[in-house]
Amino acid sequence: MKRVAILGSTGSIGRSALAVVRAHPEEFQVVAVAANSNVRELLQQVYDFRPKYAAVFGHEAHKAARDIMPRGVKLLPPGVEGLTEMAALGEADVVLNAVSGSVGFAPLIASIRASKHIALANKEPMVMAGETIMREVWRWKATLLPVDSEPSAIFQCLEGLKTKDYASVISRVFLTASGGPFYKTKGSLAAVRPEQALRHPRWKMGPKITVDSATLMNKGLEAIEIKNFFSLPLKTIEVLIHPQSIVHSAVELRDGSVLAQMSLPDMKLPIQYALTWPDRLKCPVKPLNLCEISKLDFFKPDFRRFECLALAFEAAKKGGLYPAVLNAANEVAVERFLAGAIPFTSIPKVVEGALSAGKWRPSPHPPNFSEVIEADEWARARAAEIAGGRRGGKIKR
Repeated sequence: MKRVAILGSTGSIGRSALAVVRAHPEEFQVVAVAANSNVRELLQQVYDFRPKYAAVFGHEAHKAARDIMPRGVKLLPPGVEGLTEMAALGEADVVLNAVSGSVGFAPLIASIRASKHIALANKEPMVMAGETIMREVWRWKATLLPVDSEPSAIFQCLEGLKTKDYASVISRVFLTASGGPFYKTKGSLAAVRPEQALRHPRWKMGPKITVDSATLMNKGLEAIEIKNFFSLPLKTIEVLIHPQSIVHSAVELRDGSVLAQMSLPDMKLPIQYALTWPDRLKCPVKPLNLCEISKLDFFKPDFRRFECLALAFEAAKKGGLYPAVLNAANEVAVERFLAGAIPFTSIPKVVEGALSAGKWRPSPHPPNFSEVIEADEWARARAAEIAGGRRGGKIKR
């Protein structure tokens, strides 16, 4: 039986992971759960799964949880400290990192240095410092597996290869994207409201990643993640709009063969595989019926219309600290958009403003973690200034 710690247990990934645990009670034991601020749902999970540990990120929510947590459950400190402690628990065999954004950076490093089996649904750390993270994985003999459906699909396609030098056998990676709610929309997107951007046509996800899907920034972040995860040249990664979300990604090998991973759009499948690898179990997901699907469409994305995708590839080409700046500025921009402070079309303007500030130089060498943290903090402050108009002019609505 694998003992599992779930960081982000009240989010969409965490809930799906707990559904997998319910489907296989003989395989998994939940030893720890962590939430941002949803104390009510976390408490229900504590009663349902009886973990030894719980954590609440938000300080006010942590105070509320402190008075109602059942006996026998240790409530870890609030903030990143509690998540980091949970990520390295001796009682956990598997750590599912499903927190949102760069908050997952420190817990991921803690899991790696504790030599854990890590199921990573939090792509931002791999964007910020993916090459350095993979070196740490090798150094500490940890196991790092992707949970997002697209990197998981690529991982599954490459499983049977004899070599781990993937760049020597891969011609192209087809990274698929649903396109979000606006890929068919004509005209300006300036009037898009947060509630419209949050209506994803295929997936039910958290607000930040849903907005990233609407801007296609999510595909740019995934391209950087995949580049780092599998040590691939960026030029081999090709983004394709695939509205049906059946082909989760595909790999073209040097002999022209194309391997694809397909299933209905349900995160329980890649989550379960990351938890059970290298084994496969029956999954609580509806089987794929190709006769019902009947049609699979693929289109090239419009890099001019979806500027965030172009900015992500530009940052990846420059390398060094640029991906960390890209990620931090995007998190700030999305947060401001969801708060109604800037329009949808200003998200790429905020990101571009941070990237073009000129503080960071392209570098052929992977940055260390302290450099990444410094760049992240600087980019957040710069993006906030751009979005708030305190420097460089106010963004027009």
